Amino acid sequence: MTGRVLAVLGPTNTGKTHFAIDRMLGHASGMIGFPLRLLARENYDRIVKAKGVAQVALITGEEKIIPAHPRWFVCTVESMPLDRRVAFLAVDEIQLCADPERGHIFTDRLLNARGSEETVFLGAETIKPLMRRLVPGVEYSSRPRLSSLTYAGAKKLNRLPPRSAVVAFSASEVYAMAEYVRRQRGGAAVVLGALSPRTRNAQIGLYQAGEVDYIVATDAIGMGLNMDVDHVAFAGLRKFDGRSPRPLAATEIAQIAGRAGRHMNDGTFGTTADIAGIDADVVEAVENHKFQPLAALSWRNADLRFTSTEALLASLDRAPEAKGLIRAREADDQQALTILAADDGIKALTTHPERVKLLWDVCQVPDFRKVMADNHTRLLGQIFRHLCGPGRRLPTDWLANHVARLDRSDGEMDTLLARIAHVRTWTYVSHRADWVTDPAHWQEKTRVIEDKLSDALHHCLTQRFVDRRTSVLVRAMRDDAHLLGAVAKSGEVLVEGQFVGHLDGFRFAADSAEGAVAAKAVLAAAARSLKPEMAARVARLVADDDQSFALDRHGHVLWDGQAVARLAAGHDRLSPQAELLPTDLLEPAQRERVQKRLNQFVVTAIAPVFAPLLERPEQLSGSGRGLLHQLAEGLGSTSRAQAEAQVATLTEADRRILAAQDIRLGLESVFIPALLKTHTQMLRAQLWAAHAGQPLPPWLPNGQVSLAVGTLPPAYLTALGYRCLDGLAVRVDMLERFTAQLRALARTHPDGFALPPPMATMLAAKAEMVHQALTALGWRRGDQGWQAPRRGHAKPRPKPIKAPNSSPFAILRELRAPKH
Repeated sequence: MTGRVLAVLGPTNTGKTHFAIDRMLGHASGMIGFPLRLLARENYDRIVKAKGVAQVALITGEEKIIPAHPRWFVCTVESMPLDRRVAFLAVDEIQLCADPERGHIFTDRLLNARGSEETVFLGAETIKPLMRRLVPGVEYSSRPRLSSLTYAGAKKLNRLPPRSAVVAFSASEVYAMAEYVRRQRGGAAVVLGALSPRTRNAQIGLYQAGEVDYIVATDAIGMGLNMDVDHVAFAGLRKFDGRSPRPLAATEIAQIAGRAGRHMNDGTFGTTADIAGIDADVVEAVENHKFQPLAALSWRNADLRFTSTEALLASLDRAPEAKGLIRAREADDQQALTILAADDGIKALTTHPERVKLLWDVCQVPDFRKVMADNHTRLLGQIFRHLCGPGRRLPTDWLANHVARLDRSDGEMDTLLARIAHVRTWTYVSHRADWVTDPAHWQEKTRVIEDKLSDALHHCLTQRFVDRRTSVLVRAMRDDAHLLGAVAKSGEVLVEGQFVGHLDGFRFAADSAEGAVAAKAVLAAAARSLKPEMAARVARLVADDDQSFALDRHGHVLWDGQAVARLAAGHDRLSPQAELLPTDLLEPAQRERVQKRLNQFVVTAIAPVFAPLLERPEQLSGSGRGLLHQLAEGLGSTSRAQAEAQVATLTEADRRILAAQDIRLGLESVFIPALLKTHTQMLRAQLWAAHAGQPLPPWLPNGQVSLAVGTLPPAYLTALGYRCLDGLAVRVDMLERFTAQLRALARTHPDGFALPPPMATMLAAKAEMVHQALTALGWRRGDQGWQAPRRGHAKPRPKPIKAPNSSPFAILRELRAPKH
């Protein structure tokens, strides 16, 4: 039993779809079919937002989202699950019953699809006479357009008003016009029928957001796109309909022109200046929404026979009996069936109605690629043969190979379009759960690939056809106008309202630009507009106290949290210079002022930390001064072996002065404990890198008492206060404690001792590495355990570095040498 049947008819922009969705949501269950996947997804998202994801299902040929117990189904017309009983059912754009390619699907829904309580058909008034004849008992409701549509005549492409859409009828024409609009007006969004919904939405998003004021599109713009368009300009009035070029029908012009003036805003339509205008009678029909009624609806027999391929083809060729219906043009699925049915191999497999039905299901895999019929049919034949094989599934390796070929986002626009079309075929196949193993995996895989390709295509289209920023900047500089620039707190730089990059301290990082001309425009505009900002920043930096500056862990000098310079080599390790980071925005005098202030900060940041090494009391002897110099070169520590000559000649007064500075004269190292703390080691690392002119190694101090040397430079670890012993680096203070306990054990066990576990763990290293370190220190492993190094020669120590004749040590030797 079927309930009320209502037809809501009228032109575009009458609110028909909103009416139908509201009616559907008023029922306990419902289903609505849209002519495009894009429209289905858009309305599904809207309903989910209102009712929740658990209540709504989405079913298209390439996408299925079906919760456990959905109440409402949003579908493409082809994918409507008519075997499911629902209280409400609606079909949008029902006038497509007359479409020569897809019309038979819409006609089948018109004649056979019903809700148990209410059925609503949405579309144009042109279908009303035939609907009245073929579907008795329908109630009709006419809805007026919410805004007016007026003919504006012909306009040159470069004179079109903002918020215009230009419509052409081939991809090459669209590209050519979009290039022209880009050069003349800054850019255009591009819409083609072959775009995926994701790419199409992204392009429309550019337009809706105001980033471009123009759209260049094929007639794909005529359905499923709701935009704020004020004017539609036709660049042609003929189209190729799949078989031959023909003039646009008045209803087609109205459908496309109807994109202008959405909601309560009036719109205009016309042509570009290089074609003849629209005939007056067509203009009148479009403005008044008065068109000739449809002469016939496309129909194809839905009561198919699967006893054999011959019977199936015959049932498809059955002529309609009712007046007002004409047999549909042979569709792609029927053409594929005709070709495959003639194949001897296929004939041998279709000896049972179940196999014939399977063949028909395979033939309905859409040809999204629009390739030559034999190429698509060959693929369908491969699919069918696999499904007839032992596993009754597509081989996973075969499917994976086909899908993997498409998982790459390089290439030009046409290449990306072809890949998107191809992956849509596999998305469709993946939704046949009885055809593939693990359909959810393949659905997700193909979706991810389509999204990646769609994003890449959107990027290509935008890069090629949108360059509003460059046009604005070039125009402003050409007019020699004062450029309006602004710098946000986040560092974003705007010039003439266009984002051009980030200002970090005194460095400008330009936003990526397409081509040399665009990049040059961005840099030139930024340099001109930022001059006042640079002068103000220099003045603030020079006046700020030291609290505004800091050193970061990478050796950068920060001002107000932004890197402005880096530490560079000075005349010694404790006297680095602040080197400005590269910038073209400062003039020489400004550079000098900034450099001077930053060097002052560097001195005040380092001096308190290394005061024991920088403040050398006059009471110290030459040996004491030499030792401090050697400690300064080691950034706070040095091996006892290398300092032995100075330590051996220290006076008692020297030792008291050094002890007051907390300088420890260990048996293994000479060091200052305060300079072994983690934060101080970090500064030592920065000073070493600055003096060596090298980047900081990947490992930075974190409080470890030892670590594996690995690929780290030994000189770096030594500068941080570690002693490299074979493959283990040990912090010098811990090394002193460790060797002191070793000597105590050696005194009580002169014939050898086993290393106690607490001592093995003292160095926080594996036992093997600890043993290697002991060996490096000269300890011997005998039958009864570890033994102390042999006196005089056993314990190897690093050879002292030979100083040049001009060093303090060479001068000291000469002073002590006997004079003859």
